[in-house]
Amino acid sequence: MSRTMQSVKKVSLAILLAVGLSGFAQASGGGIVWDKAPNKTNDMAALQNGAKIFVNYCLNCHAAAFMRYNRLQDIGLTEAQIKDQLLFTSAKVGDTMKVAMDPNQAKAWFGANPPDLSVIARSRAGSGGSGADYLYTYMRTFYPDADKPTGWNNLAYPNVGMPHVLWELQGERSPVFATMKEYGKDVQVFKGWEQVKPGSMTPLQYDEAVGDLVNYLQWMGEPGQNTRVRVGVWVLLFLGVFTLFAWRLNAAYWKDVK
Repeated sequence: MSRTMQSVKKVSLAILLAVGLSGFAQASGGGIVWDKAPNKTNDMAALQNGAKIFVNYCLNCHAAAFMRYNRLQDIGLTEAQIKDQLLFTSAKVGDTMKVAMDPNQAKAWFGANPPDLSVIARSRAGSGGSGADYLYTYMRTFYPDADKPTGWNNLAYPNVGMPHVLWELQGERSPVFATMKEYGKDVQVFKGWEQVKPGSMTPLQYDEAVGDLVNYLQWMGEPGQNTRVRVGVWVLLFLGVFTLFAWRLNAAYWKDVK
């Protein structure tokens, strides 16, 4: 066997070993697999519903300082609808989405100042998936924990300082774990959920509502993303046609050159 082949096998073995150890570390550390977000940033109805959920439940503590209310017209809301349905303070349609909460009080209540959510869907991407996948999983994995100051914990973000602001919609659920042997050690593996108290929504309705919220957060991180994709398709088509004409023109110029 050549030295090159031996080197390739060693590199491949090292990569497989690293991936395997990474997966084992995640399982042993209690991490869960992120669920796939709906990813419907071109669905105007879903975005509008997500914007309403965001303003009603998230904007009390979290700001979106890089987003202006009037930008919501891009998802089909009129200025009158924005004023009537989404402005509950003295803010104006042209203002950014800020909160009146004192940062010092927020830190005292939650242990840290709640982060700005303008680009949260872009900043939370990781090895488990996109930022939208993380947020979709995070908002659906809260469970009651009497040992925590807020009374809540989260499987996607253990020991989180944020309470479950949507608990009235989802109700209360308890995670179910199973003990499995792995490399001679007992490992707790997440198996599912047990509904303790029902919420105002069914599990399917809640998942759809969270999906709409995540769609909005994903859109808010880059409001022009759908336009960028549409323009990109036309640019590629133009380049394809231009390449064909350029190739034929080049052939015509050089046909008499020996």
